[in-house]
Amino acid sequence: MEEALAQSETSFATGQIVKGTIIEIRSKEVMVDIGYKSEGSVPASEFEDLDEELKVGDEVDVLILQLEDRDGMVVLSHEQAVFKQNWDNIKAICEEGGRIKGRIKAAVKGGLIVNIGVEAFLPSSQIDVNTPTDLDAYVGQAHEFKVVKLNLERQNIVLSRRELIEEERSAQRAKLLDEMVPGDIRKGTVKNLTDFGAFIDLNGLDGLLHVTDMSWGRITHPSQLLVVGQELEVVVLDINKESERVSLGLKQKQENPWENIDEKFPIGEKVSGKVVNLMPYGAFVELEPGIEGLVHVTELSWTKRINKPSEVLKANQEIEAVVLGINRDEQKISLGVRQLETNPWDLAEEKYPVGSKVTGKIRNLTSYGAFMGLEEGLDAMIHVSDISWTRKINHPSEVLKKGMEVEAQVLEVDRENQRISAGIKQLAEDPWETIDNYYKVGDLVTGKVSKLASFGAFVGLEHDIDGLVHISQVSEDRIDKIKNALKVGEEVSARVIKIDRADRRIGLSIKAANYSQEQLKEEEAVLDSLKPGEDLVALQHAFDTLGDEDAEGDAAAEAPAKEAAAEAPGEEASAEVAQAEEEAPAAEEAPAEDGEASSEE
Repeated sequence: MEEALAQSETSFATGQIVKGTIIEIRSKEVMVDIGYKSEGSVPASEFEDLDEELKVGDEVDVLILQLEDRDGMVVLSHEQAVFKQNWDNIKAICEEGGRIKGRIKAAVKGGLIVNIGVEAFLPSSQIDVNTPTDLDAYVGQAHEFKVVKLNLERQNIVLSRRELIEEERSAQRAKLLDEMVPGDIRKGTVKNLTDFGAFIDLNGLDGLLHVTDMSWGRITHPSQLLVVGQELEVVVLDINKESERVSLGLKQKQENPWENIDEKFPIGEKVSGKVVNLMPYGAFVELEPGIEGLVHVTELSWTKRINKPSEVLKANQEIEAVVLGINRDEQKISLGVRQLETNPWDLAEEKYPVGSKVTGKIRNLTSYGAFMGLEEGLDAMIHVSDISWTRKINHPSEVLKKGMEVEAQVLEVDRENQRISAGIKQLAEDPWETIDNYYKVGDLVTGKVSKLASFGAFVGLEHDIDGLVHISQVSEDRIDKIKNALKVGEEVSARVIKIDRADRRIGLSIKAANYSQEQLKEEEAVLDSLKPGEDLVALQHAFDTLGDEDAEGDAAAEAPAKEAAAEAPGEEASAEVAQAEEEAPAAEEAPAEDGEASSEE
């Protein structure tokens, strides 16, 4: 017995692979009899089929790690035994680039541990085509792998599942490209969404479904129609075998709504739809799914100036419109909203004939005239020259204000350019036609100073006529500045010394108001002796230059000069004289003597 025992002990050695029989299966270890004097222990974790196929009496290969531990038991390893046995086979597989089956054992940092008879490492990047985020979900799964790296010294093995998948997909792509023809309907899965479309996985081959081929209607982003992972059927539109690119369509599965567009929406017909998009140049209206029409901003109103559609329309608003035009090739429909109403300019000539009197409120003032409202959308323009027969008006605000109701006479109706011209002065007779009935040279007249300028003063007379008193005709004494002699609103008496019907001008002389007949005759002789370029000619130019001078000065104020003078004559005179001083310092520094033209003139 002792000899047999000694002989059995010498037949076992550390590192040896032996066969053993399972005698007991525990929760954490499996007891194995290898024919040694004591039983051996193998960790239960080394058996994948512990609860399924492994049972007492089964024979297994084990590697002796230690013949006796401190408890006198033999320490065994089933995995290492298998590893040693399979090592030569694994080396051959690696050298041939072959495949090997295995079960994922655990998730570790950077990848997975796979049992292929020995432990091998599967990096995260090699698990699938797309790197997974949850590695624990793969634990316990059995797959086929490719050995991509083998270190004999360290006994490290690196696997790849991705390469096998890509090989399979490549073979599948080649097969699909050979079989596929334009017009085919294929099932696929939405793989990815971009701004310009969606990539569809056609069982190994990716195809692009462009956003314009998703729907006959308006799609601004693929996410409005698709979600990642969605399964759908698509139509193959185009195939490029060299680049392995496939163009797909979704809307092509449905009938093109533009096929019978002329019959559905004939030109001139009234239609209704929903505003789906507002742009600076117009509004898009959905008439039916896949059919949109454009209402250009100019087609929103006959009369109102609309800068952008959002001023009168809102998104999702239901509106009516008229079909103006159809371009089937470009799939465009032109719509108009204003065509639902009669163009007021079509009736303008009948409603407002030339010569008729109209009434309305002043809506707007410009430098060249005033706009008078006739009705909603129709205005008449009163030019500044058509406000008064007699007054020199530089800006309409001198006599007109916004909201003021006025009467005027229609002068012209231009339907083509949508313009109506009107005049206020045409309602009354032109006093200059009969000026001789009102004023004659030598008449003594009375009026109020209405305006001051560097060269003289304007005096308001009867019949709404202004006369000009040149600075040389104010006093016998030399006057340096007109404001020192006259104030706006001051009442003065003067003699009419000049009437120019052609140029609509009256010249006055204050200093001649109290002349005797002899003095008047002498003054007349002086006046008759004046040559061109002197006082009377200068007087005529004064009327012309007043417009420029007043336009830059106080005459452009909102209130007319006469009204302003009545409210604050002292301030008005000072302001106008100050303006005249700034504009014509030369005239004030060297005023003209009697009988000479000033430097201003």
